[in-house]
Amino acid sequence: MKKLLKLSAVALMAAGVALPTMVAAQEEFSAIMITDIGGVDDKSFNQSAWEGLTAWGEEHGKERGVSGYDYLQSNSDSDFVTNINTALSSNFDIIFGIGFKLEPAINDMAQQYPDRHFAIVDAVVDQPNVASLNFKDHEAAFLAGVAAALTTETDHLGFVGGVEGVVIDRFEAGFVAGAQAINPDIEISVEYAGSFGDASRGKQIAAAMYANDADIIFHASGDTGNGVFSEAKDLVTNDPSRNLWVIGVDRDQAEEGIVTVDGEERHLTLTSTLKQVGDAVKQFAEQTEADGFTAGNTVYGLADGGVELTEGQLTDEVKEAIEEYRQQIVNGEIEVPETPE
Repeated sequence: MKKLLKLSAVALMAAGVALPTMVAAQEEFSAIMITDIGGVDDKSFNQSAWEGLTAWGEEHGKERGVSGYDYLQSNSDSDFVTNINTALSSNFDIIFGIGFKLEPAINDMAQQYPDRHFAIVDAVVDQPNVASLNFKDHEAAFLAGVAAALTTETDHLGFVGGVEGVVIDRFEAGFVAGAQAINPDIEISVEYAGSFGDASRGKQIAAAMYANDADIIFHASGDTGNGVFSEAKDLVTNDPSRNLWVIGVDRDQAEEGIVTVDGEERHLTLTSTLKQVGDAVKQFAEQTEADGFTAGNTVYGLADGGVELTEGQLTDEVKEAIEEYRQQIVNGEIEVPETPE
């Protein structure tokens, strides 16, 4: 079920609305990414992007640094412009902004530096020197909702979001729609942490949801979600009879849900929604180095492997149901909502 994003340069153009602006490729090509809050070790969104950029660099014989590839970490929103200025002064050929929170900074800096090239993930910046890379997160989240509704023993699910906005709205809307497709009366608790980097807040929210009989929580909250995993593991360690699950986000978070109970490993990650940010970053860097920069908006979904769901700990029966719904989405028989009701 797990698929990797494999798009040629032609497919990258076809998947979105490409603008005609192009710049010839250069011999010495370098790329840098500016992280969202959480850093490259958040085991989620930023880490996936960094893995992709690192893979691009290593496969093309580049070294980490100003002549190859690198990242700058943002510890707060105020770091975005500072980091972009640092990347500009270091003369990187393309600057990736990882996350919708960088949209204002990328938009402003792209206008100030019209001869420089930018890419942003999870937002659309309509400038001739910016490429936008977006994902149909709601499609994968719908499948996660189906999986959760077919697995729950309490008919009570939880959703923990990081920061409210267009992107996380898609995760929430898709998850709720998928769960309700199985059981229209299922209870779903929704709460936002207000941060993508607050694991303690994630743990606090998860504790309240699990205490209220939710037995599966889907998080779309970056590093905050590590607190959700931590709470699930603590509760199961203290009471092994509890069947609690977490659904991971953006990359396969199976390892985050491993806990040792009575000397044996137990896996609490039911499944993870995949968002091939790393592949998109890697392949856009490859395309730009080879063919020159192309501005425009590219959108990846289930149909091209841009988003998916891992098999995780799902039963064969649940996997069969998910495949049926997956095909209906790809075929256009189900239109998954992008905004919560």
